Amino acid sequence: MLLQEEFCSLNQLMECGEAVNSPGDALGQTPAHLAAHGGQAFFLLWQLQTGVDVNQQDLFGETLIHKAARCGSLECLSVLVAHEARLDVCNKDGLTAEALAFASGFVECAKYLATVKHTQDTFYKTCPSMQHCKEPTAGTKRRQCDRSAAYGKRRRSDGFL
Repeated sequence: MLLQEEFCSLNQLMECGEAVNSPGDALGQTPAHLAAHGGQAFFLLWQLQTGVDVNQQDLFGETLIHKAARCGSLECLSVLVAHEARLDVCNKDGLTAEALAFASGFVECAKYLATVKHTQDTFYKTCPSMQHCKEPTAGTKRRQCDRSAAYGKRRRSDGFL
């Protein structure tokens, strides 16, 4: 029975539209919205890897993370957080995904989203520009490696390393 339900969900996802970001139904929901709302983390991940806009809103103003929070899928929420879904987007009722999860009775999901939001807020306060934080670390490591290679070797008698 469960396998048949999963097959039907896959059919629904595939029939929603040709382009990954085109609204597949009258409510503006993409196949990724349906995957998130159905708790189908595998299909959601596949859709995200094909270029889905992780923050695209449907006619209710809900993004993929709202849909995952509404159904209480921690797996989908973690996939969306890993793909940098915005946690501060409000739907047309003014609810964030965290508030929606809490209102729907999914306390674990709400706690997870609150923790991620707190972590992100703390990180962005210490490093306002994500690009600024990532590049110097990599560059610093390369420079340190270059220095250690240059200073750790003995010079040949002809002056070359």
